[in-house]
This record gives sequence, C-alpha cells and structure tokens, in this order.
Amino acid sequence: MRECMADLIVKNSVKEELDDMNVSRDFYDALDEEVADLLDDAARRAQANDRKTVQPRDL
Repeated sequence: MRECMADLIVKNSVKEELDDMNVSRDFYDALDEEVADLLDDAARRAQANDRKTVQPRDL
C-alpha cells in the first residue's frame, strides 16, 4: 500500500521507551518497516470487512 517511505515512528519516543538502552540507526528503519507492515495488514483487514475505519481488532 505504501508508495514512499515516511517515518512512522518518533525516534525520541522510542529512545525514551527503551530507557537507557543504546539504539542503532538501522533499528529505526527496521521498526518503521514493521509498523508499515502492521498498518497495511490492518487496512486490508478493515477493507475485507467492508469498513473504511481501522479498528483495534484489525491488529
């Protein structure tokens, strides 16, 4: 579904959540891809159920 890559995650929020862990630069890219896949899957599930609203159950 995605045509171009956009940052879906907020790096500062990830860093805060991981507290005192170091985070490699490529981790953010991998996490962004995982989030994009999750969103695509949720959108497909909503569409398969004839909805335009993505809901928690689509995750």
